[in-house]
Amino acid sequence: MDNFSTYFPPQKKPLLLNLIDLAWQEDGEDPSSLIFPSDHTSSAKLIAKAHGLIAGLPLLNLIQEKFKLSLKITLLVHEGARVKPRQVIAKIQGKTRDLLRAERIFLNFLSHLSGIATLTSKYVEKTKPYGVTLLDTRKTLPGMRYLEKYAVQVGGGKNHRLNLSEMIMLKDNHLAAFPHLQEAVKTLRTQLNPCPPIEVECGTLEEVKAAIKTQVDRIMLDNMSLKQAKECLALIPSHIETEISGNIDLNNIEAYARLKPTYISVGKLTHSAPALDLSLKIEGKNEK
Repeated sequence: MDNFSTYFPPQKKPLLLNLIDLAWQEDGEDPSSLIFPSDHTSSAKLIAKAHGLIAGLPLLNLIQEKFKLSLKITLLVHEGARVKPRQVIAKIQGKTRDLLRAERIFLNFLSHLSGIATLTSKYVEKTKPYGVTLLDTRKTLPGMRYLEKYAVQVGGGKNHRLNLSEMIMLKDNHLAAFPHLQEAVKTLRTQLNPCPPIEVECGTLEEVKAAIKTQVDRIMLDNMSLKQAKECLALIPSHIETEISGNIDLNNIEAYARLKPTYISVGKLTHSAPALDLSLKIEGKNEK
């Protein structure tokens, strides 16, 4: 799946360029590159060292363009491709100084995003047979949210709200500070025009019953056992979307998917995805 240009239209490109610039600044200058003449060139291969799903390939050219690197990048797989150990993902040729300067930045972005896409695809395999949509959460690294949520989509998942304004979620802390759900929903729908969809987080059957009465758009069943979730889902009318969340992992997600909620959201997709093991190997030099 390759929706990079759709996900990052021109108005969002500055977000990416700022991240790339930060990554470049973090690495500082590279005095070790002084052992190479400025016109020294090399060829390298970007190689997968594990099975996984590749995400973030378009960033390679963005990094090259941003810093005017003298590199030619030839992609050998498409965005979202499944790769296996020792598979060559891309070939890169150009100035050795530029190649070594960009190496870790290339790998950090690709490994992280590919890890998220890979883990997401494993969860999707568990939920898809039941018609349940897998969602991510806002549990993302600061500054990396758009890229991480993009990687979730590459892996076959869908995005929950990108930010606080896209959807209103009344969580336990909202209702602890203002324990009047019906009044809260009425206030929001009166003051906001248009009012974003409203979701209410519920941890008990009684909270679910209260949410149903307020006619919210979605009810989240948070940290519920299978028995509790099944009981609550039986009460919720079909016009209200349902979402199961909290302590969901690869071992139990299929059991929850069998209950047929509208969505299951999983924080682990972004906050706990292991990086996909990739490497960049210089295979030879072509000195002038």
